[in-house]
Formats: sequence, C-alpha cells, structure tokens
Amino acid sequence: MKKIYDFEKGVGIIGLMSGTSLDGLDLCHARFFFKDGKWTYETLHAEDESYPAELKERLSRAQLMTAQEYALLHSDYGLYLGERVKAFMERHNLIPAAPVCLDSDREVSAVASHGQTVFHQPHLRFTGQIGSGAGIAAVSGVDTVCDFRTTDVALGGQGAPLVPIGDRNLFGNYDYCLNLGGFSNISCEENPGHAQDGVSVAKGRRLAHDISPVNYVLNHYTRQIGIEYDKDGLMAKSGSVCRPLLEKLNSLPFYTKEGPKSLGREWVENEVIPLIESARNASGEPLSLADKLCTFTEHAAYQISLNVYQMGDRKAKVLTTGGGAFNKYLLERMRFNAPHADFVVPDEITVKFKEALIFAFLGALYLADQPNCMSSVTGASYDCIGGALYKSGR
Repeated sequence: MKKIYDFEKGVGIIGLMSGTSLDGLDLCHARFFFKDGKWTYETLHAEDESYPAELKERLSRAQLMTAQEYALLHSDYGLYLGERVKAFMERHNLIPAAPVCLDSDREVSAVASHGQTVFHQPHLRFTGQIGSGAGIAAVSGVDTVCDFRTTDVALGGQGAPLVPIGDRNLFGNYDYCLNLGGFSNISCEENPGHAQDGVSVAKGRRLAHDISPVNYVLNHYTRQIGIEYDKDGLMAKSGSVCRPLLEKLNSLPFYTKEGPKSLGREWVENEVIPLIESARNASGEPLSLADKLCTFTEHAAYQISLNVYQMGDRKAKVLTTGGGAFNKYLLERMRFNAPHADFVVPDEITVKFKEALIFAFLGALYLADQPNCMSSVTGASYDCIGGALYKSGR
C-alpha cells in the first residue's frame, strides 16, 4: 500500500548529518507542516554522538581506499547509521509510520541522510557521499532518502550548499543564515535587508555559497596533539597572526570566483594546508600550533565579513549556527571584522542541529514531491528533487 503523507497534520522525519570534519553524527527528529503554501516545523528530539575510533579512522582515509574497500565502507557505514537510528527511535519511543498516519507524534515516515562526503568535484560532474540508504532502511525499518546531491551535479550544479531552501522556508526572519561547520556557508535573498515585522519577504532568488574552510582546518591541527577541537578558541587566541600567511590565504583564487561555488576537502588539502605548512615566522621557523590556529581563525573571520553587507541604517541580522558558533574567539574576530553585522547565536538545539533539521526538511520536500535543490544556489540548469528513496519493506 502506498503511504499517505498528511503534511497539514504533520509528518515526522529523522534527519542525519555527518560533517566533513568527522566530529560525529547528528540526529534530529522533527515534524513538518505544510498549510496555505507555508512550511513550519517543530523539533521533537535531537542528539549527537561521536564515531567509534575504528569507524572514524576508516572514514578519514576513504579517499585512499581501493574500490572494494570503499564499497565495503559504504555498506558498513549505512548499516551503522541504521543501527543508530533504530537505537534513537527506541530511546524516544518512536515507531515507523503506518501506511496511513495514525500517531504523528510518534511515527517516523522517513530518515533523510546527508551521508559522509568523500569526494566532491562538481566540475567533473562527480560527487560522492557514502552511507548506504538500503542499509539504513533495512536496519532501522524506516524508509530512507539519501544521495541528495548527485542529481543537481548531473544538471551542472555544485550539489551544494543544500541548506538554503531550509533557510528560506524555516528561518526567513533573518537577513543571512551562516553555518560554521567544516566549511562556512551563507545564504540570503537576492536583495537582502527587506525584513518586515521580523519576517523576511522573498524577492526573487535565494543566493548561497561556501565561504571558506573553518573547522576542517582548525580541527586538523588540534588533532595533531590529540585534541578534537580548540575549546572556545583559546589556543588560537594565545597565538599571533602571521601576516604573510594571512595575505596568501586571502589571495587564493577561490575567493574571487563569482556565482555558485562550493568547497571540498580536496581543495583544502591541495591549496590551504600546503600554504600553512610552508609558512615561517620572523625567525624563519615553522609556525607554532597557536600561530597556525590564530592566523587561520583570522582568515575565516575576514572572509565571512566580506560576505555580509550593511542593511541600510541597521545591522544585518545573521543567524549563526554550527559547531563554530561555540568558538568564542572566532565569533570575537567575526564581530571585529564585521561591525555592521549582528551575529545571532540562537538556542543550543538550533546551533547544533540546524543542518540535521534541514536535511530532515529536504526529506519532507522529497515526500511532498517538491523541489529541494535550488538552481539559483547551486548553478544547476533547473531546480530538482534530489535524493534516492530506499523502502524499508515494512
């Protein structure tokens, strides 16, 4: 029997988000409502968890695997995600949705999984996020939507960022939506600064792009000393900015590119890390860890400042989420570099789980048969419904 989704009453979906920085898995259970042409939501449960050491190690070297190793990891990781979803549902007394919705507070109609990005080269019409949707559906017992990027890339798009459609529909009362994850990305309406009574009025296209690496680089260096991240940015704050390195980072060609653009780990490893490693201080010695963190934090803050504009006679209202929003020193430098912006850090649930929430929303759009990839953002030839559905068999 074909399932019936009643979005006026609300449809429950679990969103899964796993970032490039390998800091773990976010799970967000939300209900989505569509009425009178408008989407609303309520977050019901949200959790995050770290990866087991062995899985994290495998994910970190996925780019270098043989085809057979890669295929096995794709399967194993999907089964792992399915197990985590099943355990999450058991903890919160959730059940797979019946063909006709009976209890929308408890029922989960779908899992929407971002997957773990291993390759992202849209200029070659190629992107790869692992985590078998079949495995998730089989183990969790819930229909699963995954592989959201590949159709957009096939249409000539960047396949990223995907969250701006959620920014527009769920967080339209902000001039800008900024996420500070492995990479920073930002979205706004084509003519930002037109909020009326706290609600943004859409005027034309939504625009968005990646700005720069953030946690992917910062965590890369803290892990060299056995620390997952620089808490509050205190190590970065203790260092000094290396001006020659800062100038080289700010001069990277990516930052002058126009139009939709996105970043991947390959770019960081080929363009950014070599610059940092070759930098020297005034004594001709390699930079200390603190100086590397300080300089890169300044770089990220400066690049963010260039992407936020004054809103007439008021400050731009910028929703600021993602793990980087907890980095007090990064926020301090952002506010210094962009005094014309009000960087609003919301409640902790929204900060930590906004991307998982929006991937759940992408799943809702898929089930509602509405486009979830915006060509104005990605550069694709037209808007599309991205994703592949794996039925649980129940």
